[in-house]
Amino acid sequence: MPEHAATVILSGPDATCALAQKLAPLLHVGDVLLLAGGVGAGKTHFARCLIQALLPEPEDVPSPTYTLVQTYPGISGELWHADLYRLSDPFELIELGLTEAFSDAICLIEWPDRLADLAPDNALCLAFGPGQRDDERLLRLTWADASWTERIKEVLP
Repeated sequence: MPEHAATVILSGPDATCALAQKLAPLLHVGDVLLLAGGVGAGKTHFARCLIQALLPEPEDVPSPTYTLVQTYPGISGELWHADLYRLSDPFELIELGLTEAFSDAICLIEWPDRLADLAPDNALCLAFGPGQRDDERLLRLTWADASWTERIKEVLP
């Protein structure tokens, strides 16, 4: 159960991207970000901005909705972006190598509820919800691993 939490209002897509870009250089191999929220909540936009910030050269960052997983050679280690919306069985993750990537890469996981009990305990959970305006998002961050506490302080306003 998460012991720590923080909430931030993101005024629009630019604010979402700015937060992702601030968090990106603070990540290292073994970090897992669980991106929760409904369709259109901002998960993929956040993931794209974060991945772009960690790539040595800019490249297209498509949504992995149909491939389930996209990997990228990041500056500080491999990046895995997974969209588990279409996942039918959590054990498919083992076959894809995602559970190994939790310790060998930086992982961004959309629809983390599909992980069931395979979600790592040291993950940072980012839950995107609607704000008061159409383009505004309410982002709730939760974590149990104390290593996130200082990093979160560096990225939140």
